Amino acid sequence: MDTSSASSYVYAKASGILARSFTGAKAAKLFGAQKLADLWTLVFDEEAPSVPEIILAKTIEQKAAEKFIGEYKKLLAAYDQPAQALVDLLQYFDYENLKSLGAAAAMGQKDVPPLFDISPYNLLNYGAWPSIQKMTQDSELAWYDKAPEVVEQQQLDNELDLQFIEKLWSSSQELFGEEKKIVQDLIAERYSMRNVVWVLRLKLYYKMDKNKIVQRLAFLDPRNGKMDPLGGAALEILYKDVENWDDWKNWKYAKFLNPREEGSLWSVDPRWVEESSEKEFIKKATKKFHANPCGEASLLCWYFVKAKELDYIRMATEALRLNVKVQEI
Repeated sequence: MDTSSASSYVYAKASGILARSFTGAKAAKLFGAQKLADLWTLVFDEEAPSVPEIILAKTIEQKAAEKFIGEYKKLLAAYDQPAQALVDLLQYFDYENLKSLGAAAAMGQKDVPPLFDISPYNLLNYGAWPSIQKMTQDSELAWYDKAPEVVEQQQLDNELDLQFIEKLWSSSQELFGEEKKIVQDLIAERYSMRNVVWVLRLKLYYKMDKNKIVQRLAFLDPRNGKMDPLGGAALEILYKDVENWDDWKNWKYAKFLNPREEGSLWSVDPRWVEESSEKEFIKKATKKFHANPCGEASLLCWYFVKAKELDYIRMATEALRLNVKVQEI
């Protein structure tokens, strides 16, 4: 199927899936479930298995991820040669798998941890477990060639995140015209705000040194400083006082800040910033999806929207498992 025909087919199928998804206002239904069995029936339209609650919670998250990946692979398969950026999005799960495998290897675990199956698009040789070196050999992840020490894991996970973002941006360069603009606008917005939230967390929760924070950020070119599309917004807030409203009230993303009540103590809430910016991002991705029915960029938009649905399912599952309000999760 040629690219234009494939894109039209994918758009029609993807539209049908979105219509049945728990996105936008429909996400509220997930948080209306009173117990995990109800959530299972809502998400999968089938009776929940009779297993302990803790197992059911894990199974909901695993099955939801498998469903999302399976739907995406079917849509991707409509293209004879899908754009590399679309393949890269799927391979994000291989990067996440390597984090899990690295953590298991660091603990001396022999059993394979729960993994995402993206075959036939996988980068890793999963049959080579427990040898990390053989699993990553001859791939773009070959530098990750041994079981890490426990103290190395956070740094290695961060390096994996940065490499994935660079990989996705690089493949977006292969697109043309409006397709390229849509994809790069969404990538820049998504990872720029993730950088911002990362800075807030490291400043607020870990009191991390500013130079160390910068080392953990994603940039297209660090020499661009505050003009960098991915890292610029994060650099801009590096020296702001997280407890001083006056430092933030004129910030260009002030609309994403948690509210401040006159006369009360205030501090930036990274969770609030993350969720409010994510909501706007998903609205934008949904709009771009419908505005570009005959282009490959529509599938990238669909991916981001459905990935947020997966986040919501996980949040609803955790809230029910821990018996707490979803706001606390």
